[in-house]
Amino acid sequence: MRKSKVRILLSLLLLAVLLLSACGNSEGQATQYKIYLITKSTSTEFWRSVFAGANAAKAEYNVNLIIRGPDTEENYTGQNMYIQEAIRNHADAIIFSAISYTENAAAIDEAADAGIKVIVIDSDVNSSKVSARIGTDNIQAGRITAAAALDTEEAHLSVGIVNFALVSRNGQEREIGLREQLEKDERVEQIYTVNSLTDHDAARESAISLLQEHPEINVLIGLNEPLGVGVAEASEELDLKGRVRVVSFDSNIRCIELLRSGDVSALIVQNPYAMGYLGVETAWKVLEGQSFRPDQLIDTATSIITQENMFTVEGQKALFSFG
Repeated sequence: MRKSKVRILLSLLLLAVLLLSACGNSEGQATQYKIYLITKSTSTEFWRSVFAGANAAKAEYNVNLIIRGPDTEENYTGQNMYIQEAIRNHADAIIFSAISYTENAAAIDEAADAGIKVIVIDSDVNSSKVSARIGTDNIQAGRITAAAALDTEEAHLSVGIVNFALVSRNGQEREIGLREQLEKDERVEQIYTVNSLTDHDAARESAISLLQEHPEINVLIGLNEPLGVGVAEASEELDLKGRVRVVSFDSNIRCIELLRSGDVSALIVQNPYAMGYLGVETAWKVLEGQSFRPDQLIDTATSIITQENMFTVEGQKALFSFG
């Protein structure tokens, strides 16, 4: 009889725990925000670092994070399809990096009109309905790139730039800042630009063609991660170490290896982990009622990394921010 009472009490206790747990889960689901993170792609080290930061913030702020990205960084129509998906699924917020400043604008406006808060990271979109903007000050990053490119004793400089799609705002802003500083230096005699697909093989071929067409080039620059890998590999393939100063963007492992070997002279390193983390954190704050000024960029900082500082504590933090 006593054992029977004990079993009944244990059963009642277990039922109570299950009911409390169910109520808690139901309550949590009711207050959990649904946030879409729509990026330019999902395949590079840069975006994987963004995802690492976003997932860290996801755990901290208890949000339902859905990550989407097209197959290439030229596919803005794919991004627009993901924005429509977010609208259909009644997302609370979208964290967005635009492939096209103009061609993504109408879809973002439609999302905002549907009551979805929009946070831009990395690459801007032509919309007045964005709640906050986070990322690199790209014009300043271009100036920083110029400083790295000009850090040479060469008396005459011819600069080759491998940039990405003309529709992408951040690439164009980087080139504006870069040219602005290059043109102030009397040693710079020519500046050549080629626009490439955002793919390291395409960038390598573009860089090789540019170098063959203009053999006087002695400074070569790639303005994002895949392009940075491409120009670095072009320099290695043509055995240009010591003859061409190569400046690449971001902390791809391949570029870090080539920096160590001397094939790359400097890396311009952003902080994609911070972009992902702050994107989710800022979306949560906006949904909780906090206001931001979208005309004031939340700057995630940019660093120049060379052989001289790559093994310092600060250098390692910049190169491996996701760790």
